[in-house]
Amino acid sequence: MKEFFKKTGQFYIKMFSKFFLNVGKFNIFIFRSLKCFFSKKWYFKSIGNEFMEIGFYSLPVVAATAIFTGGVMALQTYAGCNRFGAESTVPAIVVLAITRELAPILVGLMVAGRVSTSIAAQIGTMRVTEQIDALYTLSTSPYKYLIFPKIFVSTIFMPFLVLIADIIGIFGGTVASVWSLGFDLSSYLNNTVNFLKAEDIYSGLIKSVVFGFIVAICGCYHGYYSKGGAAGVGKATINAIVTASILILLSNYLMTEIFFV
Repeated sequence: MKEFFKKTGQFYIKMFSKFFLNVGKFNIFIFRSLKCFFSKKWYFKSIGNEFMEIGFYSLPVVAATAIFTGGVMALQTYAGCNRFGAESTVPAIVVLAITRELAPILVGLMVAGRVSTSIAAQIGTMRVTEQIDALYTLSTSPYKYLIFPKIFVSTIFMPFLVLIADIIGIFGGTVASVWSLGFDLSSYLNNTVNFLKAEDIYSGLIKSVVFGFIVAICGCYHGYYSKGGAAGVGKATINAIVTASILILLSNYLMTEIFFV
């Protein structure tokens, strides 16, 4: 019994030590990446390429997610409000839920699934094939050339994706309400516009900036420190999406408490 408790204690000590070590390494990685913002040399071609890879190619996923989420939100809200005779509140609840929560959080998670894994796979492959070491040999910082462009583009482009998701999500809710639930179009739109406030949109956009940073930094970090060949790259992609998703949900709760409580 004593031996069992001894081994269990050693296991948890080792696990917590490894956790705090990784947290410290992650923070150092963030600091080195952000320091590139003040660098005199920016790789604008790499930044332009990332606008296409991270931003433009994410639009179909964001649009599909937003329109169906808006439609389902309207249907589910009506089903709940109908029990209390409060069908008129459907437009207000739909627009509030989409702009404050659903658009930023779902776009963050969907983009994390597409972008964070892609970044981890790309940088991880470069790591295990020693291409990153070759950059150091050529006196090129991988932080400036590889990592910073991805973080910069993901952080500044995510609000545009969320804004598009807001518009498409509200459109999806409107179509579902008018087509399936029999709402009058003009009344529905008037209720939506009258209830929506600027801070509802701003709060979602502020969240999206944080989510965009999380998506890129998690993919870059796990890809940069991947090892062990193809298996290590696969593990890095899994760790990237898991870490990004958890941090997005955690930061969403913290920001929601700051903004609305």
